Amino acid sequence: MADTIITRCEAMGLRITGQRRVIAQVLEDSDDHPDVEELYARASAVDPKISIATVYRTVKLFEEAGIVDKLEFGDGRARYEDAEREHHDHLIDMNSGEVIEFVDAEIEALQEKIAQKLGYELRGHRLELYGVPLKKG
Repeated sequence: MADTIITRCEAMGLRITGQRRVIAQVLEDSDDHPDVEELYARASAVDPKISIATVYRTVKLFEEAGIVDKLEFGDGRARYEDAEREHHDHLIDMNSGEVIEFVDAEIEALQEKIAQKLGYELRGHRLELYGVPLKKG
């Protein structure tokens, strides 16, 4: 990532309050895909004065500005990640809800090939795979 969430917000002219700064830092430090409730828990551990409404408003602002991506994995919870993270795809464990990030060169090449075959230049994609663990036996 070239810039932090905060520097991208500042470059866009967004007002960065102390609480927005905390929420941005929590998002940036996340290795997972937190929903608003989890972001609230983490942010309020840093600043107990942050309300869940502030987290909702801030996440919506960041999403509308293209700073974070909203991810929906079919479990009714919107999750968030930094929009400028390195490209990756997701495998969602349908039993536990765990989200596994991965990159596969063969899949990337196949997507390019399919786009070209259909007469397109691929500019981006989002791949989500849903599965259950294989039974060991």
